[in-house]
Amino acid sequence: MLVSMTLPIVSEPVPLITDADGVVRVGGTRVTLDTVVEAFQEGATAEEIVQQYASLELADVYATISYYLRHQTEVEAYLRGRRAEAEVLREQIGRQTGQAGLRQRLLARRRIS
Repeated sequence: MLVSMTLPIVSEPVPLITDADGVVRVGGTRVTLDTVVEAFQEGATAEEIVQQYASLELADVYATISYYLRHQTEVEAYLRGRRAEAEVLREQIGRQTGQAGLRQRLLARRRIS
């Protein structure tokens, strides 16, 4: 006797949440979209990413990678914006702490020694 089984096909929400600072995080964790995408681009599997970031769920990492693959243009634009913001912040911190030129001064000291 053949038993007919139906498989419910449902859409799952993408496990991405934008926090108050505009940073996209994965699965309600502190792990950013940037982190997961960069690891994937460097060749890490979803399983390896979960091993590295234990707070992530495997299904959420697969869903995030799927979202990235389906929306690469938008995600890449978001990532470029995040990198630009990070660069501006690094420059501001360098000016505020007087570290502008610190690397050059340290290298100069090394050459003198």
